[in-house]
Amino acid sequence: MREFINTQRIEPEKRLVVERVKDFNEIYEFFETKEAASQSDRCIQCGDPFCLNKCPLHNYIPQWLKAIAEKDLEFAFKLSNEPSPFPEVMGRICPHDRLCEGDCTLNDGHGAITIGSIETYINEEAFKQGLKPEFPGVTSDRRVAVIGSGPAGLSVATYLLRAGIGVDMYEKADRAGGLLTYGIPGFKLDKKVVDRRVKGLLEAGLNLQLNCEVGKDVSFDELVLNHDAIFIGIGATKAKSAGLEHEKAKGVYASMEYLTAIQLKNFGQSYNKELDFKDLNVLVIGGGDTAMDCVRTAKREGARTVTCLYRRDAHNMPGSQKEYKNAKEEGVDFIFHASPKQILVNENGKVIGIEMIKTALGQKDESGRARMEELKGSEFKVNADVIVMSLGFDPVVPSYLAANGIETNTWGGIIVNGRYETTTQGVFAGGDCFRGADLVVNAAYDGREAARAIIKSFK
Repeated sequence: MREFINTQRIEPEKRLVVERVKDFNEIYEFFETKEAASQSDRCIQCGDPFCLNKCPLHNYIPQWLKAIAEKDLEFAFKLSNEPSPFPEVMGRICPHDRLCEGDCTLNDGHGAITIGSIETYINEEAFKQGLKPEFPGVTSDRRVAVIGSGPAGLSVATYLLRAGIGVDMYEKADRAGGLLTYGIPGFKLDKKVVDRRVKGLLEAGLNLQLNCEVGKDVSFDELVLNHDAIFIGIGATKAKSAGLEHEKAKGVYASMEYLTAIQLKNFGQSYNKELDFKDLNVLVIGGGDTAMDCVRTAKREGARTVTCLYRRDAHNMPGSQKEYKNAKEEGVDFIFHASPKQILVNENGKVIGIEMIKTALGQKDESGRARMEELKGSEFKVNADVIVMSLGFDPVVPSYLAANGIETNTWGGIIVNGRYETTTQGVFAGGDCFRGADLVVNAAYDGREAARAIIKSFK
């Protein structure tokens, strides 16, 4: 270990831009065994590792880096899968520059360990060699209903099944995975990766009900009657509104509406053809990872131009800097310090552009982030054929919540206590439906901790 003096940080190779914008295949290559070991060997094995502490899941990062440096793949795989329900997913999509790698001690002049890429290597190589996470099979007479198969739902199911507890999962879509399947494009996360984890849970005893919406195809009362506990992980899919004039005009779409449609298209399924943006001038409003997913998707769909408008600067974008860099490489244009004021339409009510106003960053607010201030008289117009709004999401509040005494807060988030239990005993919740739109890793954490609370409640 501690080879950081002799070995520099390296990133995994990326496919050439001219090739990768033609398809939805992942853009990063995997490390070879020699590269993964060499990069792991750079770790200085801090006594109080910042990387572990910054990771929401508190992954055993220094420990599995040491195992890979010593060529012990099986041990690294077990360590990687212990605190994380799907580490190969986290290795691909986590904003490592803001989490584990961002707090790596070697950032001070030497370059952080490429933690995410090594995490992906560990699991992909292990699966390739036939290793699998261990499950005991369903050994308990307890059963838990899980509503939603997104990151939180898959996580809670993973840890319940590891404890031998039966899980019935209800998913309204035709495929499991939620955001992982329909919200994150394939160039970041191959859907076969998600399918593999779901298959592993099915083999472990998961009872998965697809095309089954709670409150419509099955009643919440029925779940209460047939289960010892319920976990709600329905995410947050309601697009936030900017409150702009003509926001409902033809040619204005929500980001998740767009991403889901294109993923359906890639699956070879029926989708809304209006969301084909080939040869169109596309504007995306927002600066998070979902906005980057939209602009990069539009490039692959053959848009004539793709422009991202964001009210702050590149440094203050809430998403990963890695995704911003990838979008720039792929030909996306960015206009910073610009806030939307009015959507412009023609006489037929069709979008023709947007009116923006220039902004400046002022004093920091209570969170430490610079306040955004509009500059009077600086309005300008940007032409567009379609506009994608990517301003975040709020939870959808199904009627069965209030009907069963499950309280929500002012913005629709499900209220839970420190044990992830809602205001109704025996009903738990986690992920975006309680946090609001957030990182996948935080939803995975919620699912894990909720599973532990559910298990404890049975004792």
